[in-house]
Amino acid sequence: MAQVLPVEITEELKQSFINYAMSVIVDRALPDVRDGLKPVQRRILFAAYQEGVLPNRKHVKSAKVVGEVMGKYHPHGDAAIYEALARLAQPWNLRYPLVDGQGNFGSIDGDPPAAQRYTEARLSPLGAEMLLDMDKETVDFRPNYDGSLKEPEVLPAAIPNLLVNGASGIAVGMATSLPPHNLSEVVDALVAMIDNPGITLEEVLRHLPGPDFPTGGKLSKRGIREAYATGRGSLKLRAKVRVEEKGSRPMLVVTEIPYQVNKAGLIAQIAALVKAKKIEDIVALRDESDRQGLRIAIELKRGTNPQVVLNQLYKHTALQTSFTVNLLAIVDGEPKVLPLLALMRHYLDHRKEVLRRRSLFDLKKAEERAHVLEGLLLALDHIDEVIALIRASEDAPAARRGLMERFGLSEAQAQAILDMRLQRLVALEREKLQEEYRELMEEIARLRAILEDEGRLWGEVKRELLRVKERYGDERRTLLTEFEESFSPEDLIEDEPMVITLTAQGFLKRLPLEAYRAQGRGGKGLLAGKTKEEDEAIGVFVADAHDDLLLFTQRGRVYRLKVYDLPEMGRQARGVHVKTLLPLSEEEEVAALLPVRGLEGEGYLVFATERGLVKRTALKEYANLGTGGLIAIRLQEGDRLVGVALSAPEEEAILATQEGQAIRFPLEEVRATGRDTQGVVGIRFKRPQDRVVSLVTVSPGELVDLLSVSTRGYGKRTPLQEYPLQGRGGMGVITYAPSVKVGRLAALLKVRGEEDLLVLSKRGLALRTPVSEIRQASRATAGVRIMNLPEEDEIASAFVVEEEK
Repeated sequence: MAQVLPVEITEELKQSFINYAMSVIVDRALPDVRDGLKPVQRRILFAAYQEGVLPNRKHVKSAKVVGEVMGKYHPHGDAAIYEALARLAQPWNLRYPLVDGQGNFGSIDGDPPAAQRYTEARLSPLGAEMLLDMDKETVDFRPNYDGSLKEPEVLPAAIPNLLVNGASGIAVGMATSLPPHNLSEVVDALVAMIDNPGITLEEVLRHLPGPDFPTGGKLSKRGIREAYATGRGSLKLRAKVRVEEKGSRPMLVVTEIPYQVNKAGLIAQIAALVKAKKIEDIVALRDESDRQGLRIAIELKRGTNPQVVLNQLYKHTALQTSFTVNLLAIVDGEPKVLPLLALMRHYLDHRKEVLRRRSLFDLKKAEERAHVLEGLLLALDHIDEVIALIRASEDAPAARRGLMERFGLSEAQAQAILDMRLQRLVALEREKLQEEYRELMEEIARLRAILEDEGRLWGEVKRELLRVKERYGDERRTLLTEFEESFSPEDLIEDEPMVITLTAQGFLKRLPLEAYRAQGRGGKGLLAGKTKEEDEAIGVFVADAHDDLLLFTQRGRVYRLKVYDLPEMGRQARGVHVKTLLPLSEEEEVAALLPVRGLEGEGYLVFATERGLVKRTALKEYANLGTGGLIAIRLQEGDRLVGVALSAPEEEAILATQEGQAIRFPLEEVRATGRDTQGVVGIRFKRPQDRVVSLVTVSPGELVDLLSVSTRGYGKRTPLQEYPLQGRGGMGVITYAPSVKVGRLAALLKVRGEEDLLVLSKRGLALRTPVSEIRQASRATAGVRIMNLPEEDEIASAFVVEEEK
């Protein structure tokens, strides 16, 4: 009768749970640090190897492989085994698939594989590399689940599988998440560690800068070093998106998505946001993926800024995800979190041991063969006596004993002589034996040298790694970038020159400079924007998309916007009102714009007003400029800003008026003051109704021309030397001769002759023409026609842009 023993239930539960947890951790969910495989994956590869399902053989039914695995090594459900096999064949899950699948193995949309009876599989070339030299006693074996067979404890792993394919798994109380990497980069890093065992993480990062995911995408460099140093971290991964046009509509095209993101789920996510009106600028969403690659087309409304929509998608969808790094693996039967250097070292030590054992095996086989050849060669040297001895023997055992006694041979040598074919007696066959023996002795010497010299053994490890790189290495897929975790558009928007237009009623817009193609002098121009009858264009500026745009109001305040924050619209669009972009009061209107690249640098802002006042303030005083704005200059009643420029202390200023006056004076005559100050007199007018229209800054002795543009579209270039340097506060000299035909002076610009001139009329016409087509003339002349304007229109603004290369 069985004896019943009393057991404390809490202790029994505790012990049973610990046993269960360790079984899951070690035998199911976590990869081995040496070959990067979980037990079921290792058994799948080994079973395929045992059955001869190799890359150079035909595919076999997946069900056959699954059956072999389940029957011999893994007594669990066939569904779980097939799921693991299918994942080993999916190129969107594994950076380097270890199984070559034929048939429907699922998709990146989350579709499941077809039933195992329909699909076929075999080892991929890289999968075969995992089992290379398995038959040379390179790894230890253990009994299978029922003790009837042996299975490997670990695979030889000629490729660094844990690093290149990564791993993921959830055990009891712990989880692993190792990102995949590029094989070529991993090999370079491992070779560097072999050459320098004391290598630092910074040195490794020069060869292995970060993960490389099978689905590509863009990965932020931020957090990579910390994750590699500690074994834990979080990385930001984004889709690759480009902006295209479909007719007049912008379109976002997604060509690569983050790792382990379900494409169909992502599209459904975007559609749900559109339906809920969280994103209102999307008008069409299509999955255009095909055999050429992934492509998701997101069509936007006309006039929409694609970058704004993209930022919303990054924030609310899986177009941006986090990849949690947890470098947890089984080391000597225990789960451990390892830094990158430790992972690399464990793999190299494994490969060193594999190649040591392979060398021992090969040496043993070579010595055995050499021993046999020595006997054969001895027999050939005494062939007549050998033949006579064999003929005189009554049976094979007697002949074998006779050979061993007569010539001092071993049993293996004597048996080889007895098995020798008569054709070996010819001279050519003898030479072949001698050549084989010579080569064997060289191989034995080489193998002994490897086993006796650790440096040579590491050289073999290095040679094997470089062979793998040469055969299977490829280009990186994931782009490493500097984007921050916040959704700054600067990481996505090309820093290209943009044209910014401003109307009198405060409507702003931007569009690429290339939208204004160059025309010949005297043309009618292109429509740059629709304006209402009571509105008119007053300014055109050119700035790079990443520039800060300083907006100065008629009340003397300054606000700051990024150029890319302005809506990008077509040439004929009106734009959006500045008050939808900035917190302006009811009475405030934008009077001047200035693009700058950062506010922390050296230099000064120089201000000019309609009444001829100038002021100079250090740029860094505006460094803390926020969305609420700051006081930039204190203006007198009835006065307004007409120009702001960025300058150095040693530069000179030129003020020009609509009646054709111009004065040139050193800026050092204008004492630098704080933000909340008035200006000083820069020019005095001959006529009370005159006003300043332009501010130009130049360097002393600069070889430039001053380009005068009139309100009726005429212009000329005059050398700077024709403008004498005077003291601040005078009336200056004549720079233009106004008349009914040519109008008054609209703008004075500094040019060198290689640029283009971009002019904008009050009715919204724009013309871009080479400066070189405008001839030089003296200060008092009218010049040539630049733009042919209707009677009721006139030039509102002009800007010089660098000629596009």
